[in-house]
Amino acid sequence: MTTGADFAALVLAAGSASRFGGGKLLAPYRGAPLLHGALAAARAAPAASIIVVTGADAEAVGAAARAFDPAVRLVHAADHAEGLAASLRAGIANLPPDLAGAFVFLGDMPRIPHAVLPRLADAVRAGAPAAAPAFAGIRGHPVVLSASLFAQALGLTGDVGARPLIQGLGPRLALVEAPDDGVLFDVDERGDLDR
Repeated sequence: MTTGADFAALVLAAGSASRFGGGKLLAPYRGAPLLHGALAAARAAPAASIIVVTGADAEAVGAAARAFDPAVRLVHAADHAEGLAASLRAGIANLPPDLAGAFVFLGDMPRIPHAVLPRLADAVRAGAPAAAPAFAGIRGHPVVLSASLFAQALGLTGDVGARPLIQGLGPRLALVEAPDDGVLFDVDERGDLDR
């Protein structure tokens, strides 16, 4: 059993959800706001703390996060309109010191299989600069970034999140086989809520 004192969990929840028509993270999914699925995965991760990065709909998204877990820490990405990198930068900049790494969850991915999470942390503890789950040969989420990548993450721009960092690692990225396709499932449009 691994402990999570050396990891934090970031939940990126700042997007405007334009393809969805707005309000995506608050939309009902399996009887709760969509965001709660990502928060449940973050809570299941071996992480000592959860930071939710807000942007668009900050007040409502923050209230939904606190309704799930009053202990989550809310961080606002003032430049969230830039895209995913702005959310990631805001989260990384607010991490406590002396971490081994951070899980990066996306707020619109409600079906992350919890069983894969300790194995991702273990891969980073074993020396991988980052780890990600894979299903059927496709890399998914969440990624775990080691602290060695935090400074580079603070320099990312645009709407691509950590993708440039991850792709630049090549074979040094630890891929962990996931038990199901929840690591690939995200909600982009309203019809995805029924999948």
